[in-house]
Amino acid sequence: MSDKNDKSASRRASQALTMHVADTVSSGNTKRKVVKSPASASSAKRKKTTVGRPRKNSGADSAAAADRILDAAEDLFSKRGFDGVTMREVAQLANVDAALAHYYFASKQGLFDAVLERRAELVFSERMQAFDDYEAKAGKAITVEGAVAAFIVPLLERARNGDVGWKNYFRLIALVNNDASHVALSIMSYFDPLVHRLIALVKRALPDAREEELFWCFHFLTGSLTLALSRTGRLDRVSGGRCKSDDLASIEPRMIDYCAAGFRRVCAERRETKPKKR
Repeated sequence: MSDKNDKSASRRASQALTMHVADTVSSGNTKRKVVKSPASASSAKRKKTTVGRPRKNSGADSAAAADRILDAAEDLFSKRGFDGVTMREVAQLANVDAALAHYYFASKQGLFDAVLERRAELVFSERMQAFDDYEAKAGKAITVEGAVAAFIVPLLERARNGDVGWKNYFRLIALVNNDASHVALSIMSYFDPLVHRLIALVKRALPDAREEELFWCFHFLTGSLTLALSRTGRLDRVSGGRCKSDDLASIEPRMIDYCAAGFRRVCAERRETKPKKR
């Protein structure tokens, strides 16, 4: 898929995401609810944003300006986080007037949400398709390695082969994955079905595993994945250059083996005990 097609698909998908997913945050708890239209969610929370789209009948130039704003925001947010970026700085990097950024996205929160949503549905659908393909191929012979691979490979391949925008996006996802604030709760909870799909598949491979142990193992897996997507360069330093954090092709098979072994070891030592027959 070309970069241009990626951006078009991402813009279409972000509208679908806005229509189908909203989160109600109350006392630190997030509840999923279905939203029938974008307006119904935005009217209750904040002024509706265009989520990366220009106003109707505004032309190709406006669409290009919206994309530049999103690209610039993705770059800055991925490096500084939500609190370290201003709308004016985004506008300067995108070479547009700050008023235009506010016109399209209403607020910094609106812009931040739009950046995360722009690629989310594409990422979600590719990962869910990987699960479907693996399950169809494996049949009853599900393995922990296969389940882990279906969960992480689509992300690592996008990160490895994508343009700088994808690199920024995954760095941002890694950043918000470690952020307990409300800023990115809605988008992160959108990926929860992928976690439950992983747990269900691993449970088929390890039928005696206790469910809480599977979730602990997921917790450790996602930490490894987040660090890999961050590409911090620390690995390069501590290994004296023998290993490189940008070498996702080398990371991929090792992470699969490492995480699968962790699932098996942790779950084997804490199996569900079945009642003895009398």
